[in-house]
Amino acid sequence: MAFLYDYQEEAVRKMKNGCILCGGVGSGKSRTSLAYYVIQNGGSFEPFKPMKPNAKNLYIITTARKRDTLEWEGEFIPFMLDKDPEKSMSKVQIVIDSWNNIGKYKDVKNAFFIFDEQRVVGKGAWVKAFLKITKCNNWILLSATPGDTWQDYIPVFIANGFYENRTEFNREHCVFSRFSKYPKVERYFNIGRLIRLRNSILVDMEFIRPTTPHHEDIYVEYNRIIYKDMMKNRWDIWKNEPFQTAAELCYALRKVVNSDDSRLVATMELFEKHPRMIIFYNFDYELELLKSQYYGEGVEVAEWNGHKHQPIPECDSWVYLVQYTAGAEGWNCIKTDTIVFYSQNYSYKIMEQAAGRIDRLNTGYRDLYYYHLKSRSSIDLAISRALVSKKKFNEGKWSNKFKT
Repeated sequence: MAFLYDYQEEAVRKMKNGCILCGGVGSGKSRTSLAYYVIQNGGSFEPFKPMKPNAKNLYIITTARKRDTLEWEGEFIPFMLDKDPEKSMSKVQIVIDSWNNIGKYKDVKNAFFIFDEQRVVGKGAWVKAFLKITKCNNWILLSATPGDTWQDYIPVFIANGFYENRTEFNREHCVFSRFSKYPKVERYFNIGRLIRLRNSILVDMEFIRPTTPHHEDIYVEYNRIIYKDMMKNRWDIWKNEPFQTAAELCYALRKVVNSDDSRLVATMELFEKHPRMIIFYNFDYELELLKSQYYGEGVEVAEWNGHKHQPIPECDSWVYLVQYTAGAEGWNCIKTDTIVFYSQNYSYKIMEQAAGRIDRLNTGYRDLYYYHLKSRSSIDLAISRALVSKKKFNEGKWSNKFKT
């Protein structure tokens, strides 16, 4: 398998039906999973041999962006596969769709499923469709971050037949809090078995990255008077009414913090040093501020968000404005070595995925630069602490600390 790296070949040898292929962002999980699919269906690479005539059809459930940008189609080329069966050496049918449409495939049988950027956490419609699919098909999961708690593994454990249902898992491993208003796991028991089960399905792709990331915190100012008054009086200065929820309070506080001119000044100073730059942001008002700046003659500004899906510019100097939710995963860029996080996202997973957009195996850069703009406001510091602890920032829990 000359077109695979050694660590990818080793992963293919370890993989099995129902496994989670776990590799960092940019490790080549897509290509590795396709190699496994081809081998499982009678194909080989040295010497090359196409898959057997009755090879299973391939279904890839991925992010909407990966589907729309045709990223998977690019991975098909070394395997002589194509979405058009007539152009594919093995004549198999290939379907690529997003997680939002997973329910359309719950009645498919005797096929091979690749679940990309796994979303099977919880017990909603996606999980129900996933469990129905796994009963009648071969499948694998791809994930950079497979799970933070044992609860995250329940659907995969059930799909592998380790437990009949969530009730059985809870009975065998969970102690719930007696004082919580909703079911809350206080602690787990029989953890040794959980570790063994997890290790039996996790296939880690361990590799040494050729890049060196450099993360730098850049502290900017904020309007302390407005911020303090808003915290004390719980009054929305834009709507001229009291805040009804913790989310409303946090949004307004972040707007005060993130709209400060010093944040834009810091961004422009960074652009002088890095003329090709990706900027991640959270809110529409941040986008409008970033678009209002004059970056210089000949500089192209492009966007990827819920409103526009523009490609990365091809000119010598550019700014690519990306909204976290829309563009933290499912694409890559080897044309720059710089990402600016204009504001912090609440989720460390999203931040990690976003950073991985330029940390690719085929990048020509060895040093990558990540600039984190943040203030010393209480909310920015709290978000930073949550991210360092690899936890998601909780608006309600944080705002309750400041109730008078």
